[in-house]
Amino acid sequence: MTEITEFITNDFKAIDKQEFIATVQDFFSELHYSHFPVVDEGVYIGSIPSKDIETFDSTKKVADYRFTLEGFFTRTNMVWLDVLEVFARNKTNLVPVLDENNTYVGYYEMEDVMRYFHDTPFLKEPGGIIVVKKPVLEYSMSQITQIVESNNGKLLGLFVSEAAVDSIVVTLKISLGAMNEIIQTFRRYNYEILSDHQEDNYINNLKERSDYLDKYLNI
Repeated sequence: MTEITEFITNDFKAIDKQEFIATVQDFFSELHYSHFPVVDEGVYIGSIPSKDIETFDSTKKVADYRFTLEGFFTRTNMVWLDVLEVFARNKTNLVPVLDENNTYVGYYEMEDVMRYFHDTPFLKEPGGIIVVKKPVLEYSMSQITQIVESNNGKLLGLFVSEAAVDSIVVTLKISLGAMNEIIQTFRRYNYEILSDHQEDNYINNLKERSDYLDKYLNI
């Protein structure tokens, strides 16, 4: 599989802090980035947000607005999930990349990272999706894995898709194994199943009983 670092790009050079705001405003009007990296003699000092740039004095320089720069970045040795987290946490569609010596090497674009994500087995390989909910204090990733594998299932991946103060929602992708047995085992361990499944005998039985009761009451 392609390494995520192959998506690092330098299609546009970083903005120098001595650049005039007018030039940066023109740049953002043509390219729809939420942020763009700023350097001082080649050293990354932060990213300038496009949402603020229109309010700046076009006759001044980027250095005059250094206090508005946002300091987020990724490193060349970070895995794609960590990179994706930086995108999400900072609500950006572009993230600067630094190496282990803090040297600026380029940037990731959200579109490229998502393309990488789409090529991972989690999305690319065939399988079934199960979404489960569990109280935070009872949540155990090892238990989830054990439930899947004890039913001869193969876990392609999982992630926490929602987190609250008292509960957590986990999305799993599973290949192989009997889906119904996996679902019922989750229920036995007090997991709430949030996703719908044709193979879910428990729900199917409830529906059949409900249909029978409705039919009986309407006689």
